[in-house]
Amino acid sequence: MNILVRIIFFIFFFTTQVNANNDVTKWLQLEIDNILQLYQNDNITSIEKFQKIENAINQNFAGAGIAKFVAGKAWSSADKETKKTYINLFKRHLALNIASLMQGYSKQSYLFKDTKVDKKNNVYMIDMEVKDKTNNLLITWRVKKSKENFYVIDLLVADISLVVAKRSEFNSILKKIDYDLKDFNAKLYKQNEKSYNKLIQ
Repeated sequence: MNILVRIIFFIFFFTTQVNANNDVTKWLQLEIDNILQLYQNDNITSIEKFQKIENAINQNFAGAGIAKFVAGKAWSSADKETKKTYINLFKRHLALNIASLMQGYSKQSYLFKDTKVDKKNNVYMIDMEVKDKTNNLLITWRVKKSKENFYVIDLLVADISLVVAKRSEFNSILKKIDYDLKDFNAKLYKQNEKSYNKLIQ
């Protein structure tokens, strides 16, 4: 490969990476702004706000994949219907967690600091700084592209992975019930109902 070809290859590769990084950052910024505007609107009820959050989670998070990972070894022994129920319950649980976080951050400002690519896993790492008058919080979004769509696969808050934290939390409960996912679904349903009622008050 002569020097001219190398230069052309580098320019093409670098430009492609920059455009890809811009695309994923713009996509994430649009989704975040939509949610923030929603929470800053006092004319929208808490129920409506949560419904919008839940729809956003279902569309933009890799819910089924995250749910499977979080369930750990309980997943393999469960039947198809139990798995389907669990995925739906987990997505709602995730939406309730995000909605709860949003109540605390909705009036703060944010700034994207950096967008990197984990080439080994083909994952975008987007660093976002959330700021108020006294504190700064770093959030890293892990995003994967599938076909033409972007999906959030994890969220790191101050270097703590939401997915890993949830897996640890769920495992401690599953361990007590011999990793019975059907039994866990009943517990998760009750927890979701409690969180939802608290959220919409």
